Amino acid sequence: MIEASMHHRPVKRSKARLLVGKWWFTIKRYATWLSPKVKMARERSESDLVYNIFSHRTPLFRQLKEVDRWLHTNKAINLKLAANKLDGLTLKPGETFSYWRTIGKPTRSKGYVEGMVLFYGGFKTGVGGGLCQMSNLIYWMTLHTPLTVTERHRHSYDVFPDVNRTQPFGSGATCAYNYLDLQIKNTTEATYQLRVWVSENELFGEWRSDLPHYNRYEVYEKEHIMASQPWGGYIRSNVIHRKTFNREQQLLNDEYISSNNALMMYAPLLDQPVR
Repeated sequence: MIEASMHHRPVKRSKARLLVGKWWFTIKRYATWLSPKVKMARERSESDLVYNIFSHRTPLFRQLKEVDRWLHTNKAINLKLAANKLDGLTLKPGETFSYWRTIGKPTRSKGYVEGMVLFYGGFKTGVGGGLCQMSNLIYWMTLHTPLTVTERHRHSYDVFPDVNRTQPFGSGATCAYNYLDLQIKNTTEATYQLRVWVSENELFGEWRSDLPHYNRYEVYEKEHIMASQPWGGYIRSNVIHRKTFNREQQLLNDEYISSNNALMMYAPLLDQPVR
């Protein structure tokens, strides 16, 4: 699947086509939210569920080329507002968590400010910018639980070089209100609880549960390649897999999670496989 898509040069869409496409998918999303077929998670609890299934944290400030610090500062403001909507949300058996349905549309009237938004291989400013860091965090944590990701979107562009990254390339989830959503379904018998909060320098998250879970998950990448294209650019690709171990550390499963292809917007790193 990677090989088949690596030779396609990216196509620029007109502003009119982008606007119509966004309008169509936004309306379609509202319709699915109103559908009785999907039971959405709505309740929140201030009290922690007993068991911490997986936790993670990411830095709020990174050294990125041509990105002013005020964009990071504003991102922290937006993340705090989103965390206030997400923190404590419970995901009961059979329920589905929707990132955007829970947060709502980020607007100035709600306190959201201009932040960095990735756009067609570069970045611009937009109200609510930076909320992808939250969706990235939640997606990464979910991969370390028995919860099921039913909707996730990957980045089409690799905009910035890796700087002190600890996660594989392509292990995040991009978001754009409301048509690029992150949705997670609880197909287990336990109730799960999402905890997220923002400190001075970091974003924190936890998936907690009312029942213990003894399996351990290891998310890793395979077939990581930076490949030159006939039209002069580079495509970065890999495959994300997940191993599941039981409490005796025996391997139970090694499953495919996703394939990633992204147009690189910077020169390839010398220590990466290039062809």
